[in-house]
This record gives sequence, C-alpha cells and structure tokens, in this order.
Amino acid sequence: MSPTVIIVAAISRHKNINIINKGEIKMRIGNIVLKNNLILAPIAGVTDLPFRILARRGGCGLAFTEMVSAKGLYYKDEKTKKLLDTCAEDNPLGVQIFGSEPEIMRYAARELSAMGFDIIDINMGCPTPKIVKNGDGSALLLNLDLAEKVISSVVEASKVPVTVKMRIGWDENNINGVEIAHIAQKAGASAITVHARTRCQFYRGKADWNYIREIKEELDIPVIGNGDIFTPEDAKRMIEETGCDGIMIARGALGNPHIFNEIDSYLKNVTILPPLSSKEKLELAVKHFHMEVEYRGEHKGIREMRKHFAWYLKGMRNSNMVKEALYRADSAEEVLSIIKEFADFL
Repeated sequence: MSPTVIIVAAISRHKNINIINKGEIKMRIGNIVLKNNLILAPIAGVTDLPFRILARRGGCGLAFTEMVSAKGLYYKDEKTKKLLDTCAEDNPLGVQIFGSEPEIMRYAARELSAMGFDIIDINMGCPTPKIVKNGDGSALLLNLDLAEKVISSVVEASKVPVTVKMRIGWDENNINGVEIAHIAQKAGASAITVHARTRCQFYRGKADWNYIREIKEELDIPVIGNGDIFTPEDAKRMIEETGCDGIMIARGALGNPHIFNEIDSYLKNVTILPPLSSKEKLELAVKHFHMEVEYRGEHKGIREMRKHFAWYLKGMRNSNMVKEALYRADSAEEVLSIIKEFADFL
C-alpha cells in the first residue's frame, strides 16, 4: 500500500471526515462542508480580514474572526462591529464570541446568525486576565453550570452550527476537559476545539495531546485539535496520536499563512512542499502590507503590520536592524523602501 493510501485510509476512519476521492480530505461541521480539515484559529489582534484572506489563499478550509465581545454587539460598539468585516472571498467564516451572560450571548448568536456567518464559536479558552476577571473565556471552565447555560443559549438562538473552543482545564489540579466536552455536546454544539493546555499554562510548556485523544474517544461530534502545530509533520502526528477530525493552527500561521498548503499537501500526498525562501516571504509580507493599508489606511496599516513584519522576518540573517527600521517607519513609501533594500542584499 502506498504512503498516500495509508494516510487516507487512516483518516477515513474518522466519521466526521468525508473522503471524496483518493487523497482528498473534507470535513463537516453541522451542515457546513469544508474543503479540508485545516482551520485558522481566532487570534486576537491578528486574524483580521487581510490575514484571513492570505490564510485562505494559503490553503485553510475554515477561518474565524478575532474574538468578538457579545456585550460589544449588544451595546452596538463600533470597534466590535469592525471585527465582523468580511468579503466574498472570506468564506466559510466563523465568528468567535466571548461572554458569560446567557441572555447577552443569546442576543449575539441571534444577530450573528441572521447576518449570514457560517459558524458561531464560543470562547471558553482565552486565558488573559482582562477576559477571565469578568468570568469569560477560560473562567467558564470553573463554572460548569454557567457554561452549560451559555452554550444552550447560543445553540437555541443560532440558525447556524455552534462550536466551542476550550482548554483542558483551569490548572493541573483542575483538568475537566472530558466533562466540559460532554456538556458542550449535550447542549447542542456541532463541534469542539480542544487547546491541549490549561488556562494557567497560557502558551507555555508543551500541549498534552493525550487529552485531545481522550475527548475524541468520548464524543460523537467532531473534535478539532489545537496546540503546537508548526510543521506538516506535527499535523500528521496529531491526527495519528489523537484521532482528531480537524486541526486548528494559531501561532504556526504567524508569518507563514502558507502553512495550510504545506500541511494539506503532506496529508494528501505525503509531499513536503519546499519552504518559502526569504525573498518569497518578503514578497508575501509586502502583499500583506498593501492589503492592510488598503483596509485600514496608511497610518493604521503601518502600525498593524509591525508585529507581522517581525514574524515574517524571524530567522532571517541581519533582520534585527530591519525590524527596528520598520518599527520607526511612518510612511508606506519608507516601509517599502526598507523591505526592498533588505531583499536586494539577501
């Protein structure tokens, strides 16, 4: 049996993935059929419209907005509404909402599903103090009764599939991921994403994929694995070790939205695509820059791209001075000149 057939045969055992043709992997969440099982995570301050478009062109099958405050929607906050910007190319699109008041979450779900978004995701994983102190995000891991009410409220109000993104527990002494997953499934969630860290780990240490496997073995709905996917080999190993139906990529896409194509090729054909060269990464960074400037305007686009440039330039020789120069640049012309000069010397 060829390596390709082995991989497809292994993945085809997952009841929530449909193999249409040899080497083709599709995934279903509720009534939504994705072109593959590779998903861009919702990342605050990162997964805006331009970044999502680049990730889609880079091969992802589903993307999520940055996390959106249900209260912000309820009170019609303009900055919150801006996070919902989308376009024809940006689909299928999930909106991730956070909050802990069932009625306000119900309102947000009703409004968002009426607006035509494909999936609504409930944030039960954000570890940041400003979110947790209000009882939102990972704080729901400590209040299972409230978590159940929140999920049920969103499911009841939504016309589209509802998913839940969670961590495995609050800390090493309070790991209750299996219980939370059962609550989500019973409340009507169509899929669940498991970030295999506790809240107290934040993004430190190593994700423990054993918990993804345990949860997958317990549930009937799709389980999406999340945590420490930086290479195609990581993705294949996660599927083999956990049996998860899909893979969500977060930090692995920073500075490399092409990673989805790399993983897709490896899972389908056991073919490792050549990594982007430094010049190709710079070309992608410039394309990203133009998209941000067009979307936000020159001043805001320049500021937004500073962190992205740092990710694109990571690992390139003599890039520290370039990063510093880009951080000081205050015009699009200056930014492009700095990138061009650096590219000429690569």
